[in-house]
Amino acid sequence: MTAPTPLLDLDDGDALVAADTVGVLRSAAMGGAQIRATRAAVEEGVLERLHGLRPRSVVVVTGSGRASRGAAILTAVLAERIGFPLVRAASTPVWVGPLDVVVVAGDDAGDPRLVQAIDAAVRRGAEVVVAAPDEGPLQAAAAGRVLMFAPRVRALTRHGLLRYFAVLLAVLRVVGSERWGDEVPDLAQLADAVDSEALRDRPTSEVFHNPAKSLASRMQGRRVVLTGDTESAMELARHGAEALLHAGRVATASELSDVLSAANTFRAPAAVPDSIFHDPELDGPPSASPVRTFVFSAEAELMLTERKTAVLGDADIVVAASDEGPSPSQRSELEQAAVLVGRLDMTAAYLQLIGGI
Repeated sequence: MTAPTPLLDLDDGDALVAADTVGVLRSAAMGGAQIRATRAAVEEGVLERLHGLRPRSVVVVTGSGRASRGAAILTAVLAERIGFPLVRAASTPVWVGPLDVVVVAGDDAGDPRLVQAIDAAVRRGAEVVVAAPDEGPLQAAAAGRVLMFAPRVRALTRHGLLRYFAVLLAVLRVVGSERWGDEVPDLAQLADAVDSEALRDRPTSEVFHNPAKSLASRMQGRRVVLTGDTESAMELARHGAEALLHAGRVATASELSDVLSAANTFRAPAAVPDSIFHDPELDGPPSASPVRTFVFSAEAELMLTERKTAVLGDADIVVAASDEGPSPSQRSELEQAAVLVGRLDMTAAYLQLIGGI
């Protein structure tokens, strides 16, 4: 008996759809819809009070997981490019006051840290935006005193990163609209990019033309290490490791410097037998499950990343490239990051559905 092999073929779109009894593929493809729902809320006037505001700072308080990851990506890309401080914090800082905007985001409406952050920011006179379920203790703390972005599109919790990404980007665009250049997309442009990626990643598309299936095929049967060459790329790697965990795959995300220094150990034998009947005395040492490293990079950093990772034996550089739509060089760094978030969610969905190891 050998180790488990995939139960489904990635090119068998009908079988994949039939196996998806919980709707994981549909949920993973809802990133663009979540961004559009945020845009619709903005057009309805949810952020009207922030128009014309010149904040001293924008402070982002998040729960763990996807809200934190979305804030980290935006902060990494934009913090040095905007005219006011963009601060991530675990709670509302004591210096926050009427000149500041506080964005509170998370999945758990009962998280006491989020409830306390809202209460503290409101008491200190800050403008408060909340991206969280409008229920439970958080609903009581908000109580009409905040600008609320409750979820409008039904998706699995694990696929909510782009919703937080969109809410924070909407806030930044409203309070700094006159200072943005083309490098910062509006929400419609961002949703178009994410929807275009979801269309390429559809189940009926063959592996050769499907970026998410292609990524899944290269991860299948491997020990996976995810890394990035910049702070925002590293956050994408962490999101990928988290997505794979939900798919039942164990992967690790680590800083590129650590991956490079540990590269020689990837070839060491692992105690993973080829069969449950494997006898070390008769069959020799167990074979190692091979390691493949996936390095996330923005298009502008691609050449530098290739030079950095040349010493890695089995490595793929992952960028938001495609044969359709705008080339990555025509996309802003934020668009590229959002596209890769969607691709990783679809990759994990395919790995979950095909089974095996």
